[in-house]
Amino acid sequence: MNYIVFDLEFNQGYNFGKETENKSNPKCPFEIIQIGAVKLNENFETIGALDVLVKPEIYTKINPFVKEITGITMEDLNYGKSFKEMYDELADFVKTDENVLSVWGVADITELFRNIAYHGLDASIIPTSYINIQSYASKQLGCKKGINIGLGNAAKLLSIPIESEFHNAFNDAYYTAKVFKLIYNEDIKTKVYDPYKPMKVRRLATPNYKIDFVSLSKQFEKMFDREMTKEEKSIIKLAYIMGKTNQFQTKNIDELSTKK
Repeated sequence: MNYIVFDLEFNQGYNFGKETENKSNPKCPFEIIQIGAVKLNENFETIGALDVLVKPEIYTKINPFVKEITGITMEDLNYGKSFKEMYDELADFVKTDENVLSVWGVADITELFRNIAYHGLDASIIPTSYINIQSYASKQLGCKKGINIGLGNAAKLLSIPIESEFHNAFNDAYYTAKVFKLIYNEDIKTKVYDPYKPMKVRRLATPNYKIDFVSLSKQFEKMFDREMTKEEKSIIKLAYIMGKTNQFQTKNIDELSTKK
């Protein structure tokens, strides 16, 4: 059995004002622009690696917040491979008897299958068995229930030397593999992902307001009584944009219980 530890970077639509070519597509709100993967055998030895930039076909301009966080530019992506070419490489990479996807959060698996479906490709070659390493790392590192630790903080707490920047798909896959090796125990079990479960992204009709991110960052600084770092400001901006897709909404359990 092999573990396919992988990570993705995405591009997404955003408001260009009067321009509409990068308008968000609900069928694929997050377009893969980079995949990084490390293949580990059952002894946690690295037996393969994959690092591919993907030229976008849906959102043909890089979202400025994505560019700021990842450092990826359109010039980089214009030299990237098509999604189908990347997928062919990924198919070769996972072509063994048994593989388990190993990820830092299940969202990357969801978006991988969503991108595959958008391009009309055969998803049956992708394993559906997976391990959410972030969830197990959060528990082992003492996070409160419902709180997931970030990859960078997990690496630091586990004394993993930080030699490369985060928010790069291959680097993040590399560090995720490092964390996985250190926290692995017999209590870690695989789950099965259902790629045919409806993946709905609902949008609410809202006025086209422009968010004052400078004031928003200052409000966070006031709340936490400290200056936000450049990375934290970028995360705040990206979190707002991702939140508008409603991709991460869940049903309110308390509300549901009152309806019974």
